[in-house]
Amino acid sequence: MKNSKFLINAGIGFTILIVIWQFIAEVGGYESALFPPPSKIWEGILTLISDGTLLTHLQVSLSRFITGYLSAVIVAIALGLILGRIPLLWGVIDPIVQVLRPVSPIAWSPFIVLWFGIGDIPAIVIIFIAAFFPVLLSTVSAVRKVENTYIKVAQNFGIKKLELLRKIILPAVFPYIANGLHIAVGTAWIFLVSGEMVGSQSGLGYLIVDARNSMRLDLVMAGIIFIGIAGLILDKLVGLFESWINRIWGRQSA
Repeated sequence: MKNSKFLINAGIGFTILIVIWQFIAEVGGYESALFPPPSKIWEGILTLISDGTLLTHLQVSLSRFITGYLSAVIVAIALGLILGRIPLLWGVIDPIVQVLRPVSPIAWSPFIVLWFGIGDIPAIVIIFIAAFFPVLLSTVSAVRKVENTYIKVAQNFGIKKLELLRKIILPAVFPYIANGLHIAVGTAWIFLVSGEMVGSQSGLGYLIVDARNSMRLDLVMAGIIFIGIAGLILDKLVGLFESWINRIWGRQSA
């Protein structure tokens, strides 16, 4: 019911937007090369799909994203579970994290290219940086909020430290980690596209730059649409993963 309502609302909203857009393009008398109407963009979308350009660049972007995002999530959750349980160590590391966190991953690109060369690795590193901090901070914050009563009861039953993290702390903090996962999807996807626009020869970001250089603004807008749709699907996939984990641990999804 909730998903169907979302689809209906989305359909109505985008239909209104397309109608207004088409109206402005026709009444305003703008050149289609500078202000492409939806009909022209639709032709560009069909062109990118039919000649395989979209699939090629989309596969490259998704491959980079999955590698960088999953690596960041695994490392950030593991470190967050540990640092959240060691306040003294986190007190030393927290100022460093707070200084590095606001720095755009793109700002590191000159060093990343020098250290890792040109190819997929720089884009993956940028994604890793973009996704790492939201997940780390949400994990550490959640671990520090876990009731000590639960920890003491588990320790009284002889549960070891690793089992304590896996069976008690991780299930308790996962809803908060899930928020970080959703934030990380958005930031990582944005900076992936930005990174591809700066220093890549493939991917959706490069597709937009290449279309811009050819003055094909219809293809630029088509690429933007694909980026938005792909980002939405990725966020929904994280939501499905969150629901699956909640079912395993017997927790009702919000």
